[in-house]
Amino acid sequence: MATSWVNSAERIGSDLHLELTGPGGRRAALIRALREAVRSGRLAPGTRLPPYRSLAADLGVARNTVADAYAELVAEGWLTARQGSGTRVAERAEPLLPAARVPKKAPSRARGPRHNLTQGTPDTSAFPRTAWLASYRRALQQAPNEVFGPGDPAGRTELREALTEYLARARGVRTEPGRIVICSGFAHALRLLFGGGVLRGPLAVEAYGLGFHREVLAAAGVRTVPLPLDEHGARIDRLGRERAVLLTPAHQFPTGGPLHPARRAAVIDWARARGGLVLEDDYDGEFRYDRKPVGAVQGLDPEHVIHIGSVSKSLSPAVRLGWMVLPERYVDAVLAVKGDREAWASVLDQLSLADFVASGAYDRHVRRMRQRYRGRRDRLVAALAEHAPHIEATGIAAGLHAVLRLPPGTEASTVKAAAWQGIALDGLAAFRHPDTDMAAGDGLVVGYATPSEHAYGPALEALCRALPPP
Repeated sequence: MATSWVNSAERIGSDLHLELTGPGGRRAALIRALREAVRSGRLAPGTRLPPYRSLAADLGVARNTVADAYAELVAEGWLTARQGSGTRVAERAEPLLPAARVPKKAPSRARGPRHNLTQGTPDTSAFPRTAWLASYRRALQQAPNEVFGPGDPAGRTELREALTEYLARARGVRTEPGRIVICSGFAHALRLLFGGGVLRGPLAVEAYGLGFHREVLAAAGVRTVPLPLDEHGARIDRLGRERAVLLTPAHQFPTGGPLHPARRAAVIDWARARGGLVLEDDYDGEFRYDRKPVGAVQGLDPEHVIHIGSVSKSLSPAVRLGWMVLPERYVDAVLAVKGDREAWASVLDQLSLADFVASGAYDRHVRRMRQRYRGRRDRLVAALAEHAPHIEATGIAAGLHAVLRLPPGTEASTVKAAAWQGIALDGLAAFRHPDTDMAAGDGLVVGYATPSEHAYGPALEALCRALPPP
């Protein structure tokens, strides 16, 4: 029996006829018909399909029949499904067009991996759209006229006041609004501090860290000196003649784990003795699962620590907002580098974030995501226990990623095997400082926050297939 339905909301342009014929009942027939519609190009990549109820009514079938068909096609990769976005034809599904309609030189289009397990980004599908929109509306309605003029390079007072209260309560930071300067993220903070000449090198950094940050520093003419790591974090006793050190004390990136309390005290003693400075990257400070909260090093000595944070992982990298909590002696110099007006961070976004924090919506979002990411971490550990018990996951008490420890000599081949499985991830060696003689062993850095909920299970299955045997 042939049945048709019209998807006018998507402007397909004509009725889409689905032939519900063949063996296996209505569910199997619907799956075959949808596959053929995608394969032939009648349903283009990105096309949104009707809701279960609408399509079921148009076809005269049970709602569960449509739901089951959609679910199977999602699992096979023909369709994608996201909460709030509906069910769509997968972008990677290629329609097979008749030869006469295929151009001689079809334009190439780069495709992303099927499974994204890279570190450093949150689950973008979990952005709190409703709560953020409410904060944006309140901020816009209450904003004084001056908001729509040139922005203050220090940042909006409303946001600096909200951050003062939040950072003191959640991270143990001791400051006041006049010592906070708003920026567009951690890399922007580095550019202001070093590119603007507020600070100069050499700079001690952890032997494993983000290469992008080292590139930013190198572009500013700063030489970085690697600091070895062990199970207690950075080896503070190995600091040399440098006058500043960059650390990730809340959760060392990427190896995991907080800086030991004795070393926190030691780095403050070092800074006081040398007139030095600690740059604190508050990486993953808000996401902890199996340990007590670890406060900011800045709370030990606000005059010898620059505390740098952002919402790129706790909220979204699309909200280009971060902050520097500065010793008083650096505030004027940083503002001089920024210039007479705010050129980077949207003033309206600053006001929205101020409301989002002050209203408690930010706390609620962090708590909700902490539970979600803990569940993701637990699923990763369970999958390894079942399919690859010889692989240990470390650095998992906090953060948004885990390090999977591999047998010696297998990292490069495992990264390649992961690529064959359509997985994007990094090997541990990718984060190693080029001048260090320290080796942290073979491993994979697996970001478990990045995939959406429906994509995480298939990503774990593909990851386990890529891991080396015992």
